[in-house]
Amino acid sequence: KTKEWEVEEYLKTEEDQRLFLKAAFEEAGDDAAYIAQTIGAVARARGMTAIAKETGLARKALYRSFSDKGNPSLNTLLKVGQALGFRLTFQATQI
Repeated sequence: KTKEWEVEEYLKTEEDQRLFLKAAFEEAGDDAAYIAQTIGAVARARGMTAIAKETGLARKALYRSFSDKGNPSLNTLLKVGQALGFRLTFQATQI
């Protein structure tokens, strides 16, 4: 019997989560869905109920936003990022 692999089971520490997010942003290019799924995995690893409570967003809506078919708003991304202890920044790609 096989079990579906769940990445959040391996994101036990904040350092694991930080490195996972960093790698995702470096590898994703313009794949917003990939970034959303990565943020969702970190949120699930931390506990979606706690994230929902801290952000004031519904837990069910968070699961939907960060699913493989989700498309979270910028507001949702910013709130969840803050709840996770991260903030969105932009860096020049060319100088």
